[in-house]
Parts: sequence; structure tokens; C-alpha cells
Amino acid sequence: MINESTKKRNIINFRGQSKKIACLGCARAKGEISVGDILKSKYFDAHQDYEIPIPGFVIISSKRHIQSVDEFTEAEQQDFIKFLCRLRQGIRKMLKISVVYLIQEEDTSHHFHVWVFPRYSWMQKQFGRKIESVRPIMEYAKKNLKTKNNLKKVDSATQKLKIFFEQ
Repeated sequence: MINESTKKRNIINFRGQSKKIACLGCARAKGEISVGDILKSKYFDAHQDYEIPIPGFVIISSKRHIQSVDEFTEAEQQDFIKFLCRLRQGIRKMLKISVVYLIQEEDTSHHFHVWVFPRYSWMQKQFGRKIESVRPIMEYAKKNLKTKNNLKKVDSATQKLKIFFEQ
């Protein structure tokens, strides 16, 4: 279990807005931050990544302040796999993204979360196909993809997924 009372830090979203928070997951759960909401279940939340403007880069986070899958209750275990599969279907159908990387790190101060990281052809051409290409892609996106045109693509991807889940 991670400590909820960690020191507050300033985070800046991809639109340049800053917020001082201790835990991004707790801030989302409390409604202090609600950028790019896509889908919610009883135990999980899916949203566009807060800092990286890549269309379809979705984060699944637990609503409960935990860090690892081994802390899931049985109900959370069942909900998670259904939630993940449903989200992946939406990404494939609505965004036409055929390959994603699922990345989960336990050494963060956030709630349990999984990155559903889309793999576009430009990424493979510029950065390669291996997992170690993800960080350079994220740095590239932070520096180069905050354009008006790309932010429209991020918003469009979020809207397409929302529409898919409302049906």
C-alpha cells in the first residue's frame, strides 16, 4: 500500500495547465482532475494520459489507493480483465489501432495504473518497435505534439471512445 500523504507536487497537463497534487489517482477519484475521461466501472477509470498528447494513449487506474494487482480484491480482479478487454475493443474498433503496449509499473506514487500505449507507424519508423522506445516517444510527444492539430486528434480519439462506450 502506498502512502496517500506524500508531498504535493506540481503537474502540468499537455495543455499547459498546472495543478498541485499529492497523488494523481486520488485527485482523479475526488474529481479535482477530470481530463480526458473515457470509461468508468465500479473499481476502475480509463482516461487519456494527462501529460502526453498521443491520441489513444489511455491510462486505466484503480479508484482505490493501491499499487499492485496482488492487492486487488476478487471483485476487482474480475472487473479489471473485463474492463481492459472492453477498452481494448473500443481502441481497436474506433481508433483503428492494431497494436498497443500494456505497461504497468509498481514503483510510482500513483494508484495502480496500466498504460495502454498505442503503437502508430510513425513511432516504429522513428523509434523502433521495442519497449525501450516508449520513453523516447513520450519525450518526443511532450516536446513536439502539443500542436493545435494534434490536440484536436487527442480530443477526437477521446470522444470516439466515449461514444463507443455510450452505445
